[in-house]
Amino acid sequence: MAEGERRLAFPLGRFTPILEGMDSPRSPIPRFVLRVLATLVMGAAGSPLATPLAAQGAFATLKGVVTDATSQQPITGARVVIAATGRFATTDSLGVFELKEIPSGVIRFFFTAPGYPRTSVVLALAKGETMVQRFELESIAAEAATAGTVAADSAAGRVQRLPATEVTGEPSRGVRYEDFERRLKTGRGQYVTREVIEERAYNNLSDAVRGLRGVAIECGGSRGCLIRMARSLPGCYPQYIVDGRPDNFFGPNVAVRDIEGIEVYSGASDVPGEFAGTDAGCGVVVIWTRNGPPPPPRRP
Repeated sequence: MAEGERRLAFPLGRFTPILEGMDSPRSPIPRFVLRVLATLVMGAAGSPLATPLAAQGAFATLKGVVTDATSQQPITGARVVIAATGRFATTDSLGVFELKEIPSGVIRFFFTAPGYPRTSVVLALAKGETMVQRFELESIAAEAATAGTVAADSAAGRVQRLPATEVTGEPSRGVRYEDFERRLKTGRGQYVTREVIEERAYNNLSDAVRGLRGVAIECGGSRGCLIRMARSLPGCYPQYIVDGRPDNFFGPNVAVRDIEGIEVYSGASDVPGEFAGTDAGCGVVVIWTRNGPPPPPRRP
C-alpha cells in the first residue's frame, strides 16, 4: 500500500470491512469490486500518490466504487460531490470515481444518481492521504418496496399507530450551510449570521467580529486592520477557511456584504473536528459566502 493511502469499505447504511478475507471464496464483496480496488491500489504504487505525505500538501484524495446496495452492481454516472465547494466526480462504467485536491479535515460528501435518493456521508481525511472506499446506494425502488411492506403490516394490524405530532423549526439556509447551522446550535465557538450583519450594518469583516470574546483587532500600516486572537502571540494570525477551503489570502478580504455566516474559534482547543486538519494554533476564522466558490470549468 502506498504511503498515505488508506483502504476502507463504507457502504451507506452499513459497514463492511474489506481489509480482511478479500481472497476468501466466502467474501461478500463482488469480484468486480475486488478487481477495481486492486487496480486502484496497485496503480497508486507508481503514481505521485506514493510520494511522502509532506510532499503532497494540505489536500487529500478520495477513490472508490459506488454500487447498488441490493444487486451489488456498479452504478454508472453517479456524482460524488464535495458539499462545501460543489466540486464533483462522476463514476465510470465500473462505478469507479476519483476526487483529488480535497481539503483535509472532516468533509461531507453527497452522492446522487438517477433512480437513487441523494445520500450524504462525512469522512475524516488527513493531509496527503489517499482513501479508497466502497459505497452502496439504496435505490428508490428498494425503498418503495420497504415502504410497501410497512404499509401491508399496518393494514394487517401489525404496526402500532402513533398520534400525529406537529414539528416546527427554523428555515434552513440551504444544503451548503448544514454544517454551519449544526455547529451554531451547539454553542461551541462564536458566530455571526447574515441577519446580525445586516441588522448592525457592519462595514467590513473586522467590524463584524470586533465585539466577539477573545478577538483583538490590530489596525495600522499598509495592511489596514487585521484580526488576531487576544491570547495569541504577536504576529500569530488565525487560519482562514472560506467555503470549506483554507484561504489566508482571500479570507481576510472577503466583502462583508457577501458573507452568509462567520465562525470564530480562538484557539486549537476550541476548534471542532471538521477543521482539525488546519493550522489552528492561532485560531480559526471560518467564512461562508452567499454564493459559494465558482463552479469548476467545463471540460471541452
